[in-house]
Amino acid sequence: MSRELSLAEVFQLGYYWETKILLTAVKLDVFSAIGERPKAVEDIAGRIPADESTLALFLNALVAMKLLTKESDLYGNSSTASKYLVRHSVQYVGHLLLLHDAEWNNWGQLEETIRTGRRVVDRHVFETDPELGSNVLTVLNRIGRQSGPDFARRLKLTGSERLLDLGGGAGTNAIAFCQVYAELHATVFDLPVTLKLTEKMVKEAGLQSRITLVSGDFNRDQLGGPYEVVLMSDILHYQTFQMNQDLVKKAFVSLAPGGRLIMKDRFLDETGTGPAWTTAFTIHILVNTQHGSCYTCRDAMHWMTTSGFDSIVELEKTAVVQGLKSREA
Repeated sequence: MSRELSLAEVFQLGYYWETKILLTAVKLDVFSAIGERPKAVEDIAGRIPADESTLALFLNALVAMKLLTKESDLYGNSSTASKYLVRHSVQYVGHLLLLHDAEWNNWGQLEETIRTGRRVVDRHVFETDPELGSNVLTVLNRIGRQSGPDFARRLKLTGSERLLDLGGGAGTNAIAFCQVYAELHATVFDLPVTLKLTEKMVKEAGLQSRITLVSGDFNRDQLGGPYEVVLMSDILHYQTFQMNQDLVKKAFVSLAPGGRLIMKDRFLDETGTGPAWTTAFTIHILVNTQHGSCYTCRDAMHWMTTSGFDSIVELEKTAVVQGLKSREA
């Protein structure tokens, strides 16, 4: 039986103050303005620029949030801020927070969306701000490089297969899979603007001879092949149910007999009430995309069954679903 929330926890859920303070600090680039050495408020104000009196109140709040330190009248970055929120840091994640800030006004229209059922955006922020999209993909690529090899090993490929990474972004998975399986060849299929970053990442990894880049719209264009493996990683939640159904049918056609389709996404459980983070992510998709949604593993299995796949299994709970194409198909 789940524990009841306390009144204090209810209030904490309702207070977005600290969230907006952090997002604004990143947008103002406060942490980079402070840099490695603590500075007085007038120095920081001159670098941003900002009004000194209001900035002082703002910096004090960041101190209370443990993102800044304060000794006498000097403000410094905490170790966490220095590591993740200063632009020149190799582990800078500010672009992800800038993305959330860019979506702030969309969240402000959540009530209207719930009342009317109408979405408030007609284009994703990546379409309206391609530079931000590229920067976010760079951060996600850096984070994904840590988990990608383990994911590749868990799938237990033979190593000599041809992999299609559909909507593969910066090529994070394709690179990881090729690094784990020395004989694997991969194709990354994505939009032309995205593949500019993918090309850079593939070159940095030294895998140009084993990773092919194909430009196109996977909802409109043919996927090529045949491939032994098709990977759909974190693309399903941007699409409608029918779009995903059609895409899975395309994947089936592009697979060689005996090949397999692997779907990795943020799937809801059968009740739709968990995992908790995914239920909130579903609302994020609702207010920030034209027609995306989060789906259940049962939905994914339905798409596969309808498209002709066999031996359909949930490899990892609410995360990975796999289907096989019969060798006689």
